[in-house]
Amino acid sequence: MAPKDTSSSSSAGGGSSSGGGGAGSDSRFFTTQKKGEMHELRLELHSTDRTVKVDAVKKVIASMTVGKDVSGLFTDVLNCVQTGNIELKKLVYLYLINYAKSQPELTLLAVNTFVKDANDPNPLIRALAVRTMGCIRVDRITEYLCEPLGRALRDEDPYVRKTAAVCVAKLYDIAPELVRERGFLETLHDLISDSNPSVVANGVAALSEISETSGRDVMKITPSVLQKLLAALNECTEWGQVFILDSLAKYTPAEPREAEGIVERVTPRLQHANSAVVMSAVKVILSYMDVMAGSSGPGGTGSAEGLRALSRKLAPPLVTLLNSEPEIQYVALRNINLIVQKRPSILENEIKVFFCKYNDPIYVKMEKLEIIIKLVSERNVDQVLLELKEYATEVDVDFVRKSVSAIGRCAVKLERAAERCIGVLLELIQTKVNYVVQESVIVIKDVFRRYPNRYESIIATLCDNLDTLDEPQAKASMVWIIGEYAERIDNADELLDTFLETFEEEDPAVQLQLLTATVKCFLKNPEETQDMVQRVLDLATEESDNPDLRDRGFIYWRLLSTDPEAAKLVVLGDKPVIEDDTFRLEPGLLDVLVGQIATLSSIYHRPPEAFVVRAKRGGGGAPGGDLGVGDVGEEIEEGDEEEYEDENDVDNGGGGDLLDMGGLSVNDNATPSVGDGGDLFGAGPSPTDAPEPEARMAKVCAPEKSGGIELWAGFSRGTNGSVKLELDVRNLSSNVPVSNLAVQLNKNAFGLSPANQQIQCNPPIPMGGSGQQTVELVNNPGMLIQVPPGQPASPQIQVAIKNMTTGLVFYFAANFALEALFVADGALERSVFIESWKGVDDKKELYGTVGDLPPSSTDIDKVAAKFKLHNIFLIARRPVPGAEGQEVAYFSMKTTTGMVFMAELTFKRGVNAAKVCLKTENVAYGVQAKVALENLLRSQ
Repeated sequence: MAPKDTSSSSSAGGGSSSGGGGAGSDSRFFTTQKKGEMHELRLELHSTDRTVKVDAVKKVIASMTVGKDVSGLFTDVLNCVQTGNIELKKLVYLYLINYAKSQPELTLLAVNTFVKDANDPNPLIRALAVRTMGCIRVDRITEYLCEPLGRALRDEDPYVRKTAAVCVAKLYDIAPELVRERGFLETLHDLISDSNPSVVANGVAALSEISETSGRDVMKITPSVLQKLLAALNECTEWGQVFILDSLAKYTPAEPREAEGIVERVTPRLQHANSAVVMSAVKVILSYMDVMAGSSGPGGTGSAEGLRALSRKLAPPLVTLLNSEPEIQYVALRNINLIVQKRPSILENEIKVFFCKYNDPIYVKMEKLEIIIKLVSERNVDQVLLELKEYATEVDVDFVRKSVSAIGRCAVKLERAAERCIGVLLELIQTKVNYVVQESVIVIKDVFRRYPNRYESIIATLCDNLDTLDEPQAKASMVWIIGEYAERIDNADELLDTFLETFEEEDPAVQLQLLTATVKCFLKNPEETQDMVQRVLDLATEESDNPDLRDRGFIYWRLLSTDPEAAKLVVLGDKPVIEDDTFRLEPGLLDVLVGQIATLSSIYHRPPEAFVVRAKRGGGGAPGGDLGVGDVGEEIEEGDEEEYEDENDVDNGGGGDLLDMGGLSVNDNATPSVGDGGDLFGAGPSPTDAPEPEARMAKVCAPEKSGGIELWAGFSRGTNGSVKLELDVRNLSSNVPVSNLAVQLNKNAFGLSPANQQIQCNPPIPMGGSGQQTVELVNNPGMLIQVPPGQPASPQIQVAIKNMTTGLVFYFAANFALEALFVADGALERSVFIESWKGVDDKKELYGTVGDLPPSSTDIDKVAAKFKLHNIFLIARRPVPGAEGQEVAYFSMKTTTGMVFMAELTFKRGVNAAKVCLKTENVAYGVQAKVALENLLRSQ
């Protein structure tokens, strides 16, 4: 997020309007446009009456604000810039910032005005000119910006200097070399010694942003700079204090005494009314407490007593934040969650403030429960259990479940309180409330695993409530308990038998537990359970399609048939006791997150690089106007993939905008340029002599949606390596022959758009006829959407088709076939394949089983030949040791951008199924690669 100016100036529409009417009368500019108003606005913009001209520009800004395109008035608005009226000048500059990217040549006409205004006697106009030039992110403007910016950095007026400081960071985002050549970084360092605290704060903000952008430490806090920052801290605005405190948090004191001195100066900020200042101060103090722990003087702040005193000072401001609005409470709670993991002693006596209020929103209640669990101790556990028991009678099901789970987590965390927690859980089970009982069973299983052979007396109570269990996790937990303690349950086999009646319909987790529990029961009581174990093993190995269940079934079967004593050692052996996971963040990650307190990282509990993508600094700059200094961080979009994006979000790299239900302008030569930046699937080698694979066609548009035309679509790879969209157009009921169509793709995860939007049907397709059409697709970086971290890339490509004869536009979505992007040089050397396979983390593996395969997909030689047509290459094959008839084949494939996928396919003679294991570093696209393999296996 970009740093803001730490002192505000009057806004473009601020001040008294000279167009008649007071401050609340500007709403009239947002009234619905009349027919021909663009012409009227143009006339008003050329009016000699200043009042009329100001009102006209306000109307233009109002239209621009609500999303109407008023770029056609660019020249007319630009002519208004030659004025001495500061209100009008602000409005015109605001308009220029918004449309400069789309009209860069015309924007240059205003350069002389900018340069002139940068020398104006009025400091507001000087600052306005520099700010506007910095916000116009056009390369050719930047060369004119340097001289005015250099003067502004040394201007006598502090308002101009602080504005120029932020402008340096904006310029660095566009042209970093220019900033370094002109010595602007050194000038920013000089501003830290400025006599005006607001200038100091903006200088710090700019240097911090440049550090983030460049990845280098350009801030360089020296002892003299440190003193100036601490001096400015008491005088600058609240947002200036935030910038300075954030910089101090990144500074490492040379010794404990220096850390103590800084903390002493920062501590008064804990009483600030602005929660951002408070959290930034907390961040500084927490980061210095580790350094201060090295101080050993008696009574020194770094001693244990001194750190406790500092902890007591941190508690009240954090507690105060919980009296704010729910949204601020939630942000504070997420930060406190990290703080109590780092230093639990800070809030160990404040657990009561985290007790939930009846009117707290559910997201606040859930976060409070997490913190209660972290702060619970043997001193306050009775109080906490009473509170949690009360929560378990609430009406919100999710909150009740979380509360019951919290009771179990208290038992796991506190050994001496475990019996009391069990007692509360038993009381809750007696309520017979379905979801309470089920959650209780789940947490009691964890208690049994934490404290083996101590609380098994309650199993009878659990068995009495089997009928209420209908959720997979609760069933799996209960089955585990029955199997683990079968020797203590008289009718364990009968209880398991009730679950086995619905074995095939159960969730895989329940099936796995039933299989293991039945084997345990058999090993403990073989005479009475032999038939049952045989039945379960048959179901697992012969009837199930789940590879995990089948494999476990085969292992148990072989163990039981070859060496029952070994089976006992394996299945009934001692299990490790589970650990308390209350403080589950890794210490390294926790330190990173504590250093990010008061940022999004502290809310997501993830490091910045996990959810922010750094944009490349390009020559064209970033779209939009004053998006702030920090336009280098692009937020991941999480939109509904089924919905089409707004027409303004689709780049014009493909020509006409079909997502506009209005007209369509088709450009025959509208072939998007393929550049280096952002090219997800760039050019790569492709064979010219290989047979062209057929596209898998699917019906994508019914005739009732498209004026009597039925569409089938699929994707394939051409002989020249190009990607093609194949269309089968069937005219079922349209009296008008289909002769000319136009196509447009929405933004997609593969960055594809049509090379030519026109589709000529030659000859035209009459009613009852059909025709095949091919659309060549090319890469267009502007059409690429980012894949949210941790989520697979969407296979959907949303397409709009316009029948140019009838004017009808219809939409459909087709799943892209990733094999269309595989290149001919995707075969890895065997040694490279082995190293790459070992180098990929097991967490990045994807598994699946493909059943009902045709005969051509059960023979590895035939599979290899079929795969080779799609540039999927056989690397090696081997029989599975000890498994007669089983063979494993390894394949590799590579996309045009070098994304490598490796696959292991397991086949068994006489079985028309295969297991697929896929490994890749490109996890987001791994699912699509696995789907591609599975679809090819299913094909004839």
